[in-house]
Amino acid sequence: MQSIQEKADQIVKELNQFDDWLDKYQYLIEKGKELYAAGSEIKNDTNLISGCQSKVWLVSEYRDGRLYFKGESDALITRGLVSMVIQVFSGSTPDEILSFEPKFIEEAGLSQHLSPSRNNGLLSIIKQIKLYAFAWKIKNNYQNK
Repeated sequence: MQSIQEKADQIVKELNQFDDWLDKYQYLIEKGKELYAAGSEIKNDTNLISGCQSKVWLVSEYRDGRLYFKGESDALITRGLVSMVIQVFSGSTPDEILSFEPKFIEEAGLSQHLSPSRNNGLLSIIKQIKLYAFAWKIKNNYQNK
């Protein structure tokens, strides 16, 4: 299984193969098409992430010591960003998620080329993933006492 860093490096490599930002946006739109087509099961206020201009829903599942995520968005590029972040973090342990610094956003040039609202939304998605990791870690520590 790839580490978070290896998955993040893969995203950076894929995005940096494009010289033109229109091509990078197209990549994100295509990435969004890979996202699990979530139905009404996750599209509710409980799973809605605040801080995003577009609507973004995210849920986590804890299985065999690792976290897995499903997400959805009502906007094409944001959906691609959700897919990208899920690809990086899914399948990792809570400790791995909590200790990972998302430098790949900067390395791929996303923070410089996304609108401020999309950039804030991307950071809100990562923050929510880290909150899920923290919650699962606390829950497991409590249950193992």
